[in-house]
Amino acid sequence: MKLDKQILEEKIREYRIFKSCSESTLMGLCETAGADISAKEMTKLACGFAGGMGGTFDEGTCGAVTGALMANGILNDDPSVIKSNAKEIFNTFKEEYGSVCCGTITNNGEDKSPCVDCCVFIANKLADLLDKE
Repeated sequence: MKLDKQILEEKIREYRIFKSCSESTLMGLCETAGADISAKEMTKLACGFAGGMGGTFDEGTCGAVTGALMANGILNDDPSVIKSNAKEIFNTFKEEYGSVCCGTITNNGEDKSPCVDCCVFIANKLADLLDKE
C-alpha cells in the first residue's frame, strides 16, 4: 500500500491544530490510506492516549507512537506483520528522539513544539513499512 506522504503530512498538520498527537497520527494515516473507520471512531479510540496516555506525560508513551501503532493494526491484516512493524516503529522513534516517553520529549507537556514533527516522522515511517508490503 502506497500512501501519498504530502497528503499524509498535510492531514496530520491540520489535525494537530485541534487534536492530540495520537488522534492526529491515527487519523492522518487511516484517512490517507482510505481505511474503513470513521473520524468519530478514530477519535474515541485515540483520545485516551493523549498526553502520554491520559495526560500522564512523564510516565506515558508519546501519542505519535501510539497513534501509529493503532493505524498499523487497522491497516494490516497479518498479526506477524503488525508485530514486526510495531517493533520497527518503536525502535525507529526511540532512535530519532532518544525516548518514546511523552514527558521526556515535551518537558512534561510544557513544550509541545516537537509534537507535529514527531507525528509526521513516525507516520512517514509507517507509510514506508506499508509500501514494502
